[in-house]
Amino acid sequence: MKVEKNKMVKIHYTLKDEKGNVIDSSLDKEALEYLHGVGMLIPGMETALEGREKGEKFSAVIEPKDGYGEFNPDWVTEVPRDRFDGVTDIQVGQKFTADTPTGPIMVTVTKVEDDKITIDSNHELAGKTLYFDVEVVDVRDATPQETEPYESSGCSGSCSSCGGSCSSCGGSCGELSEDDL
Repeated sequence: MKVEKNKMVKIHYTLKDEKGNVIDSSLDKEALEYLHGVGMLIPGMETALEGREKGEKFSAVIEPKDGYGEFNPDWVTEVPRDRFDGVTDIQVGQKFTADTPTGPIMVTVTKVEDDKITIDSNHELAGKTLYFDVEVVDVRDATPQETEPYESSGCSGSCSSCGGSCSSCGGSCGELSEDDL
């Protein structure tokens, strides 16, 4: 059986950076299972898996535009320290959830000054080329219960796929402004 839309697929993967450093891996863990063709994986990985079969092993190089997107400098912003309600010890690298008009997003602190904090709402892998080693562990037909959430809402799981706002599909993309914290 081939990997195609509405198939449940299990994969083992190892993700590396351009220097070969392991960023993430499912080896020695349970294989990642997902519904193919509905935006549950980054676009480049879904494309690389399309048509593969159980037992296949391959490597894939995913460019930023097909991964977590290009780094957007507009998503780095300074906010007043007092927007961090009750948090007194703020450190570079800390992650917070910020409420935005399109839903919550994760932000990372990149700079701390006396009265202002610089945060970045880009994904930590935005702008990076990703290097994957993948093994297709299993491919099977999805059950109606597994496909129903994607059929009834019209959402394919990624924010740009349904043409609506992220709040309409349950996604969490969007820009962060000072008013959002």
